[in-house]
Amino acid sequence: MKKIYYAVLVALTTLSFTAVAQKRVLIIGLDGFSAEGFKAIKHPNIDKMVADGVLSLTTRPVMPSVTLPNWTSHLTGSGPEEHGVTSNSWTVQKHELQAIETDQEGYYPSIFKVLKEKVPNVKIGYYYNWAELINSINRKYLDEVSFEANDGYASNYQKAFDFVVKHKNEPTLVFLYNVSTDHAGHKYKWMSPEYVKAVEEADVAIGALLDKLRDAKLYSGTHFILMTDHGGIGNGHGGTSMNEMQVPWAITGPQIKKRGLMTEPNSNKNTALVIAHIFGCKDLPKSWTGVVPRSIFK
Repeated sequence: MKKIYYAVLVALTTLSFTAVAQKRVLIIGLDGFSAEGFKAIKHPNIDKMVADGVLSLTTRPVMPSVTLPNWTSHLTGSGPEEHGVTSNSWTVQKHELQAIETDQEGYYPSIFKVLKEKVPNVKIGYYYNWAELINSINRKYLDEVSFEANDGYASNYQKAFDFVVKHKNEPTLVFLYNVSTDHAGHKYKWMSPEYVKAVEEADVAIGALLDKLRDAKLYSGTHFILMTDHGGIGNGHGGTSMNEMQVPWAITGPQIKKRGLMTEPNSNKNTALVIAHIFGCKDLPKSWTGVVPRSIFK
């Protein structure tokens, strides 16, 4: 009888460990990718990924509709009025609006901090190609950080894949960001041929990464989140036009329903809470103001 009990206990423990270890989230971030652009530009690899999950084309950025406040909001479950990041010039040493909560080093609590404190053995990778992006994040919660200069992203995509493979048996979060789409908009205008080309080239790179994950038998166990910060109009953004204030947001993976287009309200502030929910995290920072759109989960 004792042997049977022990065998059952071992089996349950193994199942529990496997369930935790298989929790993997890969964030694919394209800066300045507007809902207008998503509708008009061909991106077959993104479409193939999103087809298995949920897509919103009416997600709202936080205001102002600029880069650092919005990526900070994605990763901290809050708006600028809470985290205090109101412009691209924010640094922990110099800023005007004080956050309503900070860690010992002065940073607002991020999803990276939450996972490190609540998920045993979690591994976190952060890959980016706009230098200021990481300024609002406390690096001590990141296991691997890579910056690629001159709008490059091929090296970071490879590093992100290698990180997933290396930690395939551990809970993992990868943040993989690309600014080339935004810079094409600033230089040539949103929806210009050059902007369209930048999105199409990013889609090809995304497709290659997803194919490598499939070949490595790591695709089906991964949650993928496609997200951006803002749209654009003319050569810029930061205003309140619908082309700036309406963006795509998508998610797919083992815990996500295959339901297609999502029409209910969604915000960049919700992303961190969605990730926390996937990893089973409870008791989130009381300063977070986003919500979990529970209709997307099975």
